[in-house]
Amino acid sequence: MSACKRLLYVVKHRSLWAQVRRNVTTWSPVGAAFNAKPHRRLDLFEKNGLFGVPELSCPAGFQAAAKTALKNTQRLVEKACSSPPGAETVECFDQLSDGLCKVADLADFIKVAHPDPAFREAAEKTCVDIGTVVEKLNTNVELCKSLKNLLDNPNIVAQLDPDTRRVAELFMFDFEISGIHLDDKLRKEAVGLHVKLLDLNNEFLVGSHMPNRIARSAIPEHLHLHFASEGSFIQVGGLHADSPDDLVREIAYRIYLYPNADLMNCLEELLKCRHKLAKLVGYESYGHRALKGTMAKTPGQCISLTANDFKMMRDMKKKLNPHSEYLLYLFLCSGLSSALYRYNIEPSLYSPYFSLGACMEGLNNLFSQLYGVSLMSEHPSAGEVWSEDVRKLAVVHETEGLLGYIYCDFFHRSDKPHQDCHFTIRGGRWCQETSQYQLPVVVLMLSLPHPSKSAPTLLTPGMMENLFHEMGHAMHSMLGRTRYQHVTGTRCSTDFAEVPSILMEYFATDYRVISQFARHYETGQIFYAVLDQIYHSKPHNRSTTDILKDMQQKFYGLPYTPNTAWQLRFSHLIGYGAKYYSYLMSRAVASMVWKQCFVQDPLNRDMGERYRREMLAHGGAKEPMLMVEGMLQRRPTIEDFVDALVSELNPNFETFIMDSES
Repeated sequence: MSACKRLLYVVKHRSLWAQVRRNVTTWSPVGAAFNAKPHRRLDLFEKNGLFGVPELSCPAGFQAAAKTALKNTQRLVEKACSSPPGAETVECFDQLSDGLCKVADLADFIKVAHPDPAFREAAEKTCVDIGTVVEKLNTNVELCKSLKNLLDNPNIVAQLDPDTRRVAELFMFDFEISGIHLDDKLRKEAVGLHVKLLDLNNEFLVGSHMPNRIARSAIPEHLHLHFASEGSFIQVGGLHADSPDDLVREIAYRIYLYPNADLMNCLEELLKCRHKLAKLVGYESYGHRALKGTMAKTPGQCISLTANDFKMMRDMKKKLNPHSEYLLYLFLCSGLSSALYRYNIEPSLYSPYFSLGACMEGLNNLFSQLYGVSLMSEHPSAGEVWSEDVRKLAVVHETEGLLGYIYCDFFHRSDKPHQDCHFTIRGGRWCQETSQYQLPVVVLMLSLPHPSKSAPTLLTPGMMENLFHEMGHAMHSMLGRTRYQHVTGTRCSTDFAEVPSILMEYFATDYRVISQFARHYETGQIFYAVLDQIYHSKPHNRSTTDILKDMQQKFYGLPYTPNTAWQLRFSHLIGYGAKYYSYLMSRAVASMVWKQCFVQDPLNRDMGERYRREMLAHGGAKEPMLMVEGMLQRRPTIEDFVDALVSELNPNFETFIMDSES
């Protein structure tokens, strides 16, 4: 069933759901929690720290937490270097990684999400301090030698279980790409480049989310209400792509993407620094360095996938309608949201059926049927969360008990990035020191509208797909039960990490899933992937904007808009540098998994258990392609990946062309 037909199904059967609503007068606890307005909490007692970490009840606590982590780091480094090679060595490395990550990952989230500037600044400093230590550890010769002595001894390696051996190899890989093989002078240069990149990454990431502003008098007065005000200026903090008003979208596009000279210089310096580091440690380009260990392996494979995929779609477009380049753009962007415009479906007809509470209830039902997992709403302690509208969920398995916690930071704030993200706060691992499993903790961050006085938050189809996408990441973290933190949950190959989240989008648009919860309350990825690869290939004697113009014309089908710099809002260049193709690779895998395993019955428990066992449970402890092969029971080729992407779009495109022409 195509995306537009699914949406029409929802609207057509609204009377049926209205009848169901009359018979079901209460929400489940998780649905009620997300449809209710947050209650202001009175802090009558001493505050706990953020995420229950005692030190983090004030900004200064970050320094204390970092100091403790660094003290433990020194102890573990000494232990790893002095212990005989064996599984204990790998355990030491993982404890070392866990101690640093628990502070750095938490700080990485707080520096962008906390409403208090003092907390953000303290967290940012902690990220730099911990990051600098990590880069020095990655070029610590004695520490590397302790691991090399293990991996170079075949008798010891033979005694390691597969997970321990893989984690040992991954730690060694981190040493190698950091330049451990260089002499003292070049190693110091590599550390210096790493530290410089930490600063550049942070500068670009913060700048890419900053709003632009324009004088209020420069835009029509009746449109002011669509944007935030700042004295005599209007702030534009996003593209307003969901706005039904053409002029609002155009204003947002031109102002939000207006070039910032300082940020442009930052991006140029960042790309030069990445290339210099890659060449220094022995790689042809940063792309080659970044893709080692992924499913794609090399930039050539990425370009092959994206180019072949784009060619097949362009040929398809020419066959069906050789005249309209604009249709290709619409085709690439088609989905539930485009169905609204094509069929002119009034949002008021469907949005009441997709309240945030209803969607969360639907996710709860889906996970219960697939995995035997429930989402349980909990009240956070005073000081545990950074904003009063953050919800806390305990993830509980019917036989295994508590699996972990998800903090849901779903609502818009003026000082919060307008980007949907998943953050790992604490990774899962088996703790030998306590003989218990360290439960994972994650945050899902969206930017949804707040509930009104008369209605809960109502989602557009695009918002609902994004919610399901991010929840796919969260469940990847929750359902994994790896021995080592270094490979827990989403800490796996980037081009595999997006598979669980993209697969969830299929569930979000399947009418059999939607029909279980929808009731009244009362990605142009090819262009992005190619641009990312070009930026991280050999240096170019032209600006990033000139490259953008060429790639947009070649792979997007629409001309460049003068005086805009979309690349300065491409924050994925930081976390996904040279790896944005991962969304295409992951979508292909998700498509194959959906069609082979779930399309006949999306609520099949046996298949859900197989999916958890073969793909979700391992995190990064198993080669990505082996996990895919285990799920599909065959090893896909590059042609299979391309065919999966194209076949996913082909049926809807023919319908789309006919609808457009009529």
